[in-house]
Amino acid sequence: MIKIFITCRNRLAISAKCITALVKHSKINHKIYVYDNATNYRIQEHFLYWSMLYEKDIIKQVTFTTEDSTFHAFSKAVTSNLFGLQHMQDPNKDKYDFLVCLDNDVIVTPGWDEKIKAAWDDVIKLKMSNIKIIGQLPGGIKGKTYLKNKIGGFNAATGKLGGSGFWTFKPNFFKEVGLLDISLLVGQDKKHDQLYWRLLEKASSGKDYILGLEDKLAIHAGGKWAGSICNTLTSNHHNKARFNLIKFEHLEKKIDDLSFSDFYNLIINDTKLLDNW
Repeated sequence: MIKIFITCRNRLAISAKCITALVKHSKINHKIYVYDNATNYRIQEHFLYWSMLYEKDIIKQVTFTTEDSTFHAFSKAVTSNLFGLQHMQDPNKDKYDFLVCLDNDVIVTPGWDEKIKAAWDDVIKLKMSNIKIIGQLPGGIKGKTYLKNKIGGFNAATGKLGGSGFWTFKPNFFKEVGLLDISLLVGQDKKHDQLYWRLLEKASSGKDYILGLEDKLAIHAGGKWAGSICNTLTSNHHNKARFNLIKFEHLEKKIDDLSFSDFYNLIINDTKLLDNW
């Protein structure tokens, strides 16, 4: 069993594709926890969509937040803490295979979860205690050191940094690595990853803390297909109309008009998407 933490803000069309990919492409039983943060576009459709998934037991939790309830800080960081705190209250917290931090514009590929589980099994067997996160290559990992032995049946490299759009970690991550100091993120639209890099550096005693598998486990379909909330808000920080810029109406329609299979075939054959993340 695995737990999956997903944050979204607007961009319902890509969220729906993300969930469909999890349903179609996962092999291991999972629990999906959704945090819909300060959405200001297609609000009723968001409530309807998530309620439909709730009724079908596809998601185990959906939480709607506002700018106020996330303290006017970066909402992904706030809800990451909420997910972590809730997980630490779970009487069965240590029985999960692994946890997942997944952005709503990341589309998993068939069998992604079994590959990750095999990798974690090897990491634990090899006593690589400094590894706190497993993702994919390149995945934003810097200072890569390629390993002589395969991990989970794949070539792999360790390093630092990495983007949290697709992070998997052990069930004790929030206890071992910690939670974020939200006071450092008030007024910010990014920096979840940067603050975690600091905590990971400390938790690993300065050693490599992330491992990437040389396999396409997930596809980041953000900027090109769905727009970037964080980048748009950050680059328009002083624009009073900036929240209107994150509705991405034309991109929403473009994705909605495609079936999942048509959409997936387009992104899985897009070499730029595959090479960049």
